[in-house]
Amino acid sequence: MPARLSVNLNAVAMLRNRRDLPWPSVTGLGRVALEAGAHGLTVHPRPDQRHIRFSDLPELRALLDDSFPDREFNMEGYPTEAFLALVEEHQPEQVTLVPDEPAQATSDHGWNFAEQGAFLAPIVARLKKKGFRVSLFADPDPAQMAAAQALGIDRVELYTGPYGACHDDSGKASIELESLGKTADAAIALGLGVNAGHDLTVANLPALARRIPALAEVSIGHGLTADALEHGMAQTVRRFVAACGG
Repeated sequence: MPARLSVNLNAVAMLRNRRDLPWPSVTGLGRVALEAGAHGLTVHPRPDQRHIRFSDLPELRALLDDSFPDREFNMEGYPTEAFLALVEEHQPEQVTLVPDEPAQATSDHGWNFAEQGAFLAPIVARLKKKGFRVSLFADPDPAQMAAAQALGIDRVELYTGPYGACHDDSGKASIELESLGKTADAAIALGLGVNAGHDLTVANLPALARRIPALAEVSIGHGLTADALEHGMAQTVRRFVAACGG
């Protein structure tokens, strides 16, 4: 099965927020992406609402429920009580927990499962009890996967930033790709699903999908939104679905 594409709408929301105007429409472009074949939508509602606003969440939930009931809503964020309350209110199909500080520009590292397991365990248990699929952001490190699996999660999301940064160095990209692949192998051997995200593009996705044939989902925002400025959202989604092997 090809990896499924979840379109991260944060960059669209950030562009909208430059002006006190309702365009570009986060929900409208989410609809375009879903109509073009995206499997789901991802949002990261940060406390300062600098891109996704809390008011976007019920609109996106309603879009999926009313028009695309077979697609998924993925909410990602640092697990503060405020974030967990948003999750419980808007009922995403998947919750992706990231170790971001509120002021960070973007997610740039995974959890240290061995050191942060005691913090994560009760949060994971709370989310699992309420029926959410739980994914944790992970650096490419096979040795960390056993500690991740012990938390009772469903998936890890591999942080692909270092791989994406090698866009002009094919040799280094191959090294980073193999590190991601070995981590995925370790996760899958332990029964975990594997997602991936950060700086993925039409150019670097096919190699990732080939190295990790069981890759479940990719969440893509910046690169996809950048391509949409050139190709339009619908055609861009089709390009990324094809790059995933679809």
